[in-house]
Amino acid sequence: MAATKPVLYSAWISSCSYRVRIALNLKGVEYEYRAVAWNDLDYEKINPIKYVPALQDGDILVSDSLAIILYLEDKYPQHPLLPQDLKRKALNLQIANIVCSSIQPLQCYAVVSLINGKLGSDESLQIVHHYIDKGFRAIEKLLEGCDCKFATGDEVQLADVFLAPQIHAGVTRFQIDMSKYPHLERFYKAYMEIPAFQVACPENQPDAPSS
Repeated sequence: MAATKPVLYSAWISSCSYRVRIALNLKGVEYEYRAVAWNDLDYEKINPIKYVPALQDGDILVSDSLAIILYLEDKYPQHPLLPQDLKRKALNLQIANIVCSSIQPLQCYAVVSLINGKLGSDESLQIVHHYIDKGFRAIEKLLEGCDCKFATGDEVQLADVFLAPQIHAGVTRFQIDMSKYPHLERFYKAYMEIPAFQVACPENQPDAPSS
């Protein structure tokens, strides 16, 4: 009997979902994509906090992008995303956590506040720029002197899986000038040449707007 594909509950515009799509693609895991709308009441049964993504893999259900990717790292060892070297492993985890704890949630707060009418468009964008700049400057500092192809080496690892969606959102949604962050700008150009990243891009998802 053929194994059932994992099911990814995702939203095209979600950078958190984008991270997981990249990881699944890098590991060669075929999965079923299920789009979740922001007002989907049934999704609460899958993930009580109602955020995307969530992954159903057999009888295992995992939510939160970092938890999902660490689960995938254990379940699917092909294309490891965390190195054995403790220093490089710590750097990967640190960069991933800057993105998912210190940039994206605060950026998301400003966007949601704009949608809810609590902030004007200029104020919202100013807040987004502040937190992206703060996080990107910190990551640039961590990567001082880096001459490798990607953030922590010449192979794509966890840090890259988190950086690519955040940079993509910065460039395509928030008009971030990446020339201020030379390492990240260089990595992003390299990411966009990799099929696993290209296929995972928001605009290539089945629930993305047609125009």
